[in-house]
Amino acid sequence: MSKERAMAEMRSGYVDYRGFKTYYEIYGECRSGKKPLLILHGGPGDTHLYLLNYRDMADLYGRQIIFYDQIGCGKSNIPHQDDDFYGYDLWIDEFYTMRDALGLDDFHLFGNSWGGMLAMMCACKDDAGIRSMVINGSPVNIATWLSEANRLIEYMPKDMQEAIAEAERTGDYDTPAAKAAYMEYYRRHVVGVEPWPDYVQEAFSEENVGECYMVMQGASEFVVTGKMRDFDIREDVKNIKVPTMMLSGTNDEASPLVVKEGYDLIPNCEWTLIQGAAHVGNATHGKEYMAAVEEFISRHE
Repeated sequence: MSKERAMAEMRSGYVDYRGFKTYYEIYGECRSGKKPLLILHGGPGDTHLYLLNYRDMADLYGRQIIFYDQIGCGKSNIPHQDDDFYGYDLWIDEFYTMRDALGLDDFHLFGNSWGGMLAMMCACKDDAGIRSMVINGSPVNIATWLSEANRLIEYMPKDMQEAIAEAERTGDYDTPAAKAAYMEYYRRHVVGVEPWPDYVQEAFSEENVGECYMVMQGASEFVVTGKMRDFDIREDVKNIKVPTMMLSGTNDEASPLVVKEGYDLIPNCEWTLIQGAAHVGNATHGKEYMAAVEEFISRHE
């Protein structure tokens, strides 16, 4: 659903954070017995826009839907910072700042990709107010993520495999062959469709993606050169106490092996696997993803 077709009333604003401002959007109100759903986007640095059709849950289910752009991207963009500024604690502390500023003392939490990684770290540190949690296409160990991403390349045409290998070797991702190969990977395993929906294109545009992506991830989906290269919370997630559901697609770059690693470790975790969906599953299977999220969190009101 395009941005112009949203029905629920939206209000927005900013919350002060570390000398800057974090932008938020709130859609709709909760019907009796419903609790708000706070949605964390990926990246780090990809903005909430690529998840924007989840706001339809406000109309479909009478549930308030809340987004915010994590500091350093989108409408929470900031001037250039030294690499030391960015790190896990920056966004973990921001989550608690937003929780308190928005009065979220009883809510559900959803995170896609990096947003799910952030959600799990927050739930491990301080889960106050979190009634349930949905983790969408997120690893608990970056090494597994990278291994599976590189395995998925092996199913691509040989010339595209070679183009990706050459780009990774040289650092030149702008050749026509490299661009075509990466777009094919995104079509198969990230967005799941081409052309991308307008709201996904807007989210991934240069003016919206923050410099923090390069600091934390790096230039490629297949080699993490940034600060997330050692990400591993396998021991931590064993202590998660809130009801949790893993959500992913069969075509997701967060492959079933990636997701199963967290599913096996989080106590009493559930898992919903959507046939044919990629990493941004809401772009192609929005109704199925929203229905799965609602079915799970509504059992934990």
